[in-house]
Amino acid sequence: MNSKKTLLILAGGLGSRYKGLKQIDGILDNGSPILEYSIYDALEAGFSKVIIIVNRLIPQNYIDRLNTISGKVGFELHWVYQEKKSFVPQNFDFAEREKPWGTGHAVLCAKNVVQGPFVMINADDFYGKETYQLAAEEIDMHISGSQFGMVAYTVEPTLSGNGNVARGICTLDAENYLEKIEEQTSIRKEGNLIMYTEKGKNTEISPDTLISMNFFIFHPEIFNALEIYFNDFIKSDPGLLQEFYIPSAIQRMIHEKKAKVLVKVSPSQWMGVTYADDKSSIKDFLASEIKKNRYPEDLWN
Repeated sequence: MNSKKTLLILAGGLGSRYKGLKQIDGILDNGSPILEYSIYDALEAGFSKVIIIVNRLIPQNYIDRLNTISGKVGFELHWVYQEKKSFVPQNFDFAEREKPWGTGHAVLCAKNVVQGPFVMINADDFYGKETYQLAAEEIDMHISGSQFGMVAYTVEPTLSGNGNVARGICTLDAENYLEKIEEQTSIRKEGNLIMYTEKGKNTEISPDTLISMNFFIFHPEIFNALEIYFNDFIKSDPGLLQEFYIPSAIQRMIHEKKAKVLVKVSPSQWMGVTYADDKSSIKDFLASEIKKNRYPEDLWN
């Protein structure tokens, strides 16, 4: 496959639980936020093009910083704004809406700058070096217009000691293809148990339950489906807080037999920040990775 391997980073969220723009919040003294570690890992795995979906709150000085880095290191970088009017039918009135339209819409906004297979990630999740190497192999071997990929994690290491987290619980068929992703927003540890609550009922799940952390490997064919599904979402007259999510779009593609999604389990440790207090654990983790010579002290020098 000759097209450039592309990393698409979703950085357009408002970070309400974090109380700030966590997607560009530097972790160590080098000032690099998590998304720069993701870019570093992807470049190492053979990716050469990076697209970042952002909102208008991202400060120009951060954009300048990364533009300088891309020029120095030599990778192609595109910034795409997730505008509320993008791909919305002209006669639809959304003047009262404050929230972005969600992750499915964010990916759709990149339609005109993606030419080949691409990995989609969240800006504030650290997925680990080996995950990008795995994704690069999947692009070369398996990704097509009708077969996508997803890298899943076991749930226990992705929990936060600072509150509930939202995770997509995955059900796979016998050949490791995705059957469904079920979003649960209240996953937490209670003593030695992992629980979530749905409609007032507590359910226990096993520590090695596979979950989606929004690490998908797509073919540009997905854009045709996203455009149709987003249009249907808009026509359904969504509430002001309703969002069009990637997992539900994928679910529909699977249901309509438009695509299969092969799931691989990540060989890496996931780290991330949901709450501001999560920052100290990722800080310690990255410091120890630097000590092991897995990253330079300053990523770009």
